[in-house]
Amino acid sequence: MEPQVAELKQKIEDVLCPFGFEVYPFQVAWYNALLPPAFHLPLPGPTLAFLVLSTPAMFDRAFKPFLQSCHLQQLTDPVDQCVAYHLGRVRENLPELKIEVIADYEVHPNRRPKILAQTAAHVAGAAYYYQRKDVEADPWGTQHIAGVCIHPKYGGWFAIRGVVLLPGIEVPDLPPTKPLDCVPKRADRITLLEGFNFHWRDWTYRDAVTPQERYSEEQKAYFSTPPAQRLAFLGLAQPSKDTSSPSPELPFTTFRPKKPQNASRARGWVSPSVSPPASPGP
Repeated sequence: MEPQVAELKQKIEDVLCPFGFEVYPFQVAWYNALLPPAFHLPLPGPTLAFLVLSTPAMFDRAFKPFLQSCHLQQLTDPVDQCVAYHLGRVRENLPELKIEVIADYEVHPNRRPKILAQTAAHVAGAAYYYQRKDVEADPWGTQHIAGVCIHPKYGGWFAIRGVVLLPGIEVPDLPPTKPLDCVPKRADRITLLEGFNFHWRDWTYRDAVTPQERYSEEQKAYFSTPPAQRLAFLGLAQPSKDTSSPSPELPFTTFRPKKPQNASRARGWVSPSVSPPASPGP
């Protein structure tokens, strides 16, 4: 890895890794090369970017402390707001850099995603993006099959949270890192994709590889609880809405489409030649 990239990666890791996040560098060109122009990031190809994902440890290290500190304020989507807070800290702690952050849920006014998170994870070498095209003579006929990323260490027990872009910093000599193909067999890929698309509620697709770490039982129970009851589940009362007290301003766009609290982000988005931008989570 180039010294400049290694230094910047370390600075971002110093901010995020203690709270259960991981970061992976990539070039914007690698991402754009896999997508039609409508989905391109509008930056020069050699621009440096970092993919950010959350590990199972994020729940205890970042999310629960965030709730304890912010539980008197209105939280419309606590996990996303927690992630927004920590990604915002990257910019605050590196004021000498021009930094743009795109969270995985952000969309343009036409509701097109600003980032296809799983494509970014794949090109960054963070997790392998398994899609229907990766199964020879697939058995699904006309059914729509969304793809899913699998991490070599965490399996499906992680979530892609967004990208950190560094406009003006170009790294044309950064060598690409291929993601580890940890589900190489056709039968296992079929099981994975069917589990993700048809049985995501039972969590089993996340064990496509034996993970070194899974979500805790408390974390699983939290994400299985209806959103309106989640703070109560953790013993925190959500206050009634008070329009006279504005919510804290988040460091980037927070508008997002309503989405089911399940394993997929923006599952309904379909574009020619592009798989849906599903993303493991929550």
